Amino acid sequence: MSTGNFSLAAKVKLPNGKLMPQLQLGLYMMSRQEAKTAVRCALAVGYRGFDCAQMYRNEREAGQAIRDYLSGSNGSAAGDLTRLDVFYTSKLASNSTSYNAVRQSIRQSVEACGLGYIDLFLLHSPYGGREARLTSWKAVEDAIAEGEIKSGGVSNYGVKHLEELMESKPRIHPTVNQIEVHPFNTQTEIRAACAKYGIVVEAYAPLARAMRMRHPTIQKLSNKYSCTPAQLMIRWSLQHGLVPLPKSVKRERMIENAQVGGFEISAEDMKTMDSLDEKLVTDWDPTDAP
Repeated sequence: MSTGNFSLAAKVKLPNGKLMPQLQLGLYMMSRQEAKTAVRCALAVGYRGFDCAQMYRNEREAGQAIRDYLSGSNGSAAGDLTRLDVFYTSKLASNSTSYNAVRQSIRQSVEACGLGYIDLFLLHSPYGGREARLTSWKAVEDAIAEGEIKSGGVSNYGVKHLEELMESKPRIHPTVNQIEVHPFNTQTEIRAACAKYGIVVEAYAPLARAMRMRHPTIQKLSNKYSCTPAQLMIRWSLQHGLVPLPKSVKRERMIENAQVGGFEISAEDMKTMDSLDEKLVTDWDPTDAP
């Protein structure tokens, strides 16, 4: 990633050739009303990727906000934007050994968002055991074949879960593994496994849920690069080739989080930030699930 030219228009190429925004808005822990407002606001300031999930209980509102914005209702100035310009992700709440249950669940997510299809659909966690994981993945493959979703992936998958899926010889390979990654939990082993299989890593909680903003090293480097701690951590993600998903309901924060093109962290300082790893888990960690 070159310095000085990052914008919300930047995209990464998935293994299947499709393009995905490199910085997206996470919708976790947003109420239905917050999600509706945040998505509308984010679209207006230039965000084109939105990370949702069945467990967030705001799929309907997120999709409605996208549709309203694109249609120009609510006074939005969508311009020439179309559905193709917006990248929408959702996730399966629970893996199941019932193929039909998963297929129905995927259809419900497509219906809930009202966007016609879902750009990226992930298995939210590896919980449920091997049979449930592989059955759920087969349902994702078939949903892709039928046009309900464009790309499939996983979330919170550890190395053994990735190996298990790839050793099962899937018809369609996962394009993404979404895991918690930030300088205080660098996930080097899982990231290496993803690199081995060409899987893109999405970083949730890229700001460590603000738990380490006052860390001396973060403060020192923020001062050095004349940026905020949040901008520093997002830039770290981008320079590692990750796709960060910072969450915010505030317009000024959304703008701040995206203004990371004016500086580049040196290789030495990237190593310093890498060394902050303390395996900090800010919420849950299913990556060792049996």
